[in-house]
Amino acid sequence: MLNFTTLPPLSLYIHYPWCVRKCPYCDFNSHAITTQPPGINNSSDYDWDLRYVDALIADLEQELPHFWGRQIQTVFIGGGTPSLIQPRALDVLLSRIKALVKLSPFAEITLEANPGPVDQEKFAEFKALGINRLSMGIQSFDNELLKRIGRIHDAKQASAACEKALSAGFENINLDLMFALPGQSLQQALSDLHTALAFHPAHVSHYQLTLEPNTLFAAQPPVLPDEDSSYQMQLESQQCLAEAGYRHYEISAYAQPGKQSQHNLNYWQFGDYVGIGAGAHGKLSDAARQQIIRRSKLKQPLAYMQGSHRKLSTKTEKTSMIAGETKLARHDIGFEFMLNSTRLVDGFKTQLFQQHTGLAINIIEKELQQAVDMELIQWDLSQIKPTQRGLRYLNELQAIFL
Repeated sequence: MLNFTTLPPLSLYIHYPWCVRKCPYCDFNSHAITTQPPGINNSSDYDWDLRYVDALIADLEQELPHFWGRQIQTVFIGGGTPSLIQPRALDVLLSRIKALVKLSPFAEITLEANPGPVDQEKFAEFKALGINRLSMGIQSFDNELLKRIGRIHDAKQASAACEKALSAGFENINLDLMFALPGQSLQQALSDLHTALAFHPAHVSHYQLTLEPNTLFAAQPPVLPDEDSSYQMQLESQQCLAEAGYRHYEISAYAQPGKQSQHNLNYWQFGDYVGIGAGAHGKLSDAARQQIIRRSKLKQPLAYMQGSHRKLSTKTEKTSMIAGETKLARHDIGFEFMLNSTRLVDGFKTQLFQQHTGLAINIIEKELQQAVDMELIQWDLSQIKPTQRGLRYLNELQAIFL
């Protein structure tokens, strides 16, 4: 039995599953599309976007009883490439969400965007519809490196996208950059970073390319910089970002003062979130039943959309959009909290563990002491945080709590 005295903050994640082309390093639930999603014929882009919006709203309505009355603090539209969506369809989606849920008037509303020219033309419309944070998958400003990682935009388009976002009025912009790319040198990595910082983004996500299972790169691995070279890129990039006024607050996230990603912070602090869309995951704490439930949705977009119109049985209100539902065990709760919170450079207040898990901190006391003995964390009465060694060997630190 858990003991929630208060519930964590609540976020909403919306998954848009389509891309122009799937990148060889991507392990997200994304599906390449030419003009229309498979199985949806004789309809315009706007029509099939609206069909997907209808499914999203049916999904949200199904989730409503599980968080009724709670205020949503952040919204994140991820993918895939959500900037492919037609602005008219996005307007319908946001309007219907606001009619259904209690959305904070100060909510951070993020949309992931591709730097391609077609997507850029929509930036001003996205801003007018209420998107107040744009996250752009730049990855590199080097044409050759972009080709090596299978990106469909070039360096000129990447720079144009940054300029277009600024001219559209976005003040809260995140730029995604990767380092340790195939054949990349330290000078190239730093050049990418300097180019990005010239646009003064509010936030930079700077992360190392890794070969994830079930990707093309896993099956056909490119030659990547060795561990020492990659770590040198990371160290010098961190110094560059610090000198430019960006605070390192999460393993791969850097922000100007007050511009941390509130949505991602909620994840990393083991907050609650509703997940809607093909392949989306959600996690909700239930004070009445003193439990934490995870739900996942069908991954294939067409099956998900068809499921929004099909009931599992006459005795349940659940549609067949749900792929799975799990009640977290006590041990899993402790592990998942630490899996997320150890990514934070400043760690967490010890009282946050009880507030967001419903468990006393002593449930992981043995593992915490082991991590202290291995010099992977610092632990005092009020704060638990990873050491520099813990951040470098994060996988080893997290494995202690398995």
